[in-house]
Amino acid sequence: MFYYTGVGSRSAPPEVLKEVTQISNWLRQVGYCLRSGGAYGMDQAFESGAGEMKEVFLSKHSTPQAEEIASQFHPAWDRCKPFVKRLHGRNAFQVLGRHLNFPSDFLICWTPDGCLCHEERTIKTGGTGTAISIADAYGVKVFNMNRNRKELYDYLNKIYHDLRGGV
Repeated sequence: MFYYTGVGSRSAPPEVLKEVTQISNWLRQVGYCLRSGGAYGMDQAFESGAGEMKEVFLSKHSTPQAEEIASQFHPAWDRCKPFVKRLHGRNAFQVLGRHLNFPSDFLICWTPDGCLCHEERTIKTGGTGTAISIADAYGVKVFNMNRNRKELYDYLNKIYHDLRGGV
């Protein structure tokens, strides 16, 4: 089984939501399982295209181990309330899987600032920033639909050719 993470802002443009639903539908068809978080906006758009090929992690799934991972990347962890810590903890599962030991192959998102890595994270990145930071630390390629969309499609095209035995 192949895994990818699909997350992002609740305020993503409607055309991006439609596009990621189509992308997740295609990824489902070629054997990829989505990891997401059930939030309105990007998460739900990914989830609607993924059908049954998805793992949805909610705040109630967070564990102390997941929150420990998230705490390494959140810029103001000590000021977060317990519920917010659980929300960020679920991001660890979205990137690393239910046992926190099997990173996704890549992460697709949309954030207002186009963030691609921990160093670029801003307040505008929002909660998706924790998933991006974890992905960055674990070597998971990040595609932000607000910044490197062409690179994402080049990567998906490579997947298509690799699955067909091409180069």
